[in-house]
Amino acid sequence: MEIVQYIGYSIYLITIIGTILVVISENRNPIRTLAWVLVLIFIPAIGIVLFYFFGQNNRKIRSISSKYKEWKGIRHSEALIAEHKSNKPKQFISLSKLLSQVNDSLLLRGSKVEIITSGPRKFEALLSDIEKATHHIHMEYFIFNNDETGRKVKQALMKKASEGVSVRFLYDNVANIGIPAGFYNEMKKAGVEVCPFMKIRFASFKSRVNYRNHRKVVVIDGTIGYIGGMNIGDEYAANPNWRDTHLRIQGRGVYALQINFLKDWFSTLQKEVGSDDGSYFPDCDIYTDNLLQVAVGGPNTQWPNLLQATISAVISSKKYLYIQTPYFLPTDSLFEALQIAALSGVDVQLMVSRKSDSSYLDPAIRSYYSDLLRSGLRIFEHQTQFIHAKTMVADDYLSVIGSANMDFRSFESNFEINCYLYDQELAIQNKEIFLKDREGCKEVLLEEWEKRSRLKRVFESLMRLFAPLM
Repeated sequence: MEIVQYIGYSIYLITIIGTILVVISENRNPIRTLAWVLVLIFIPAIGIVLFYFFGQNNRKIRSISSKYKEWKGIRHSEALIAEHKSNKPKQFISLSKLLSQVNDSLLLRGSKVEIITSGPRKFEALLSDIEKATHHIHMEYFIFNNDETGRKVKQALMKKASEGVSVRFLYDNVANIGIPAGFYNEMKKAGVEVCPFMKIRFASFKSRVNYRNHRKVVVIDGTIGYIGGMNIGDEYAANPNWRDTHLRIQGRGVYALQINFLKDWFSTLQKEVGSDDGSYFPDCDIYTDNLLQVAVGGPNTQWPNLLQATISAVISSKKYLYIQTPYFLPTDSLFEALQIAALSGVDVQLMVSRKSDSSYLDPAIRSYYSDLLRSGLRIFEHQTQFIHAKTMVADDYLSVIGSANMDFRSFESNFEINCYLYDQELAIQNKEIFLKDREGCKEVLLEEWEKRSRLKRVFESLMRLFAPLM
């Protein structure tokens, strides 16, 4: 019996040590490596299971990236690249070139853009646009709740499908795991093409469960599009304590949303959509002189695109940079870029919520405060609302609005999508939104912050060790 126990302990110990060596040998971010090593040391049995399912180096998973590489695209979209590649923004040229180089992001001119900060406005506009659709509706959401708001949107989609409009709907499999199958079956019976993004099966559980589709995209008739932070649900539509930001885009900017939806649809079904007669990329009016790019990030990309773009935006800012994010858990490189910007005299301001919707994240978020405050960065905590918006605005020219949080998960694991707007009028509007939200905030001051108890400091530091895993 003792021999059996000895053999069992030996195998167990070898497994732990072997897993730790695997983590170290991957040469990933040292902080992320340390976090996994600590988990494996202090909770080894659970740690091995967690690492097996959630700790793999996502950029090495060919089963994910290959599906995107096989997509041939629509020839009309290739013509668009040639048509618009000569346009260059007057500022943040390095950011624009980066997005073009690593993300094939089109630089598109002339869109009409509405910045939406009200849930009722977003869903009023969305339902109205759905009702007016004549050719197709493409929709992709991280969360699509089976509540009053979700059912309204669902009924609108079913109605258009019954009228002969092509309706395609992608949803994240894990985030909506509580939604009964009948919810989707009813949509299918009405003619809506419904598909879970990266459906989780037993054979693919390990390689897919950690990679969530966090995108929120709508394309209607190729001329109207939506992108931003709002999912489909009552908390986004009618909760006054929930503050989010979304975009409604008309014109050529919708082309980029269309291309990325079609890529996601193909990667899911391995089937091309429609034709290249222009019906998915119709001629659009030129509303303005603004420029925009849409960029995606995810485990299928060679580089951490959105992290690189965020760092580029930070170091390119000269006067000010205002940031809103629900979860601030930056990588080391982004953390240092923010400090460098603040120390260089840029007015860097960060807005988060006093309490997020995930209380276990709050101590980890606050562990970054001291070093940022010492560098001159200003931090504001909203006292009454949960800031779910994911926005940046800089120098009265650049605005960034999308689905990506400023944390490890959004930059490394999730499928995300952001819109980069190069326009003075939109930037000033975005800045005014930030300053209006700041009225409900309390500024965190270094002198007061340093007075918090030692116990809180230790707990924050402990939780920060696990930030790369959250």
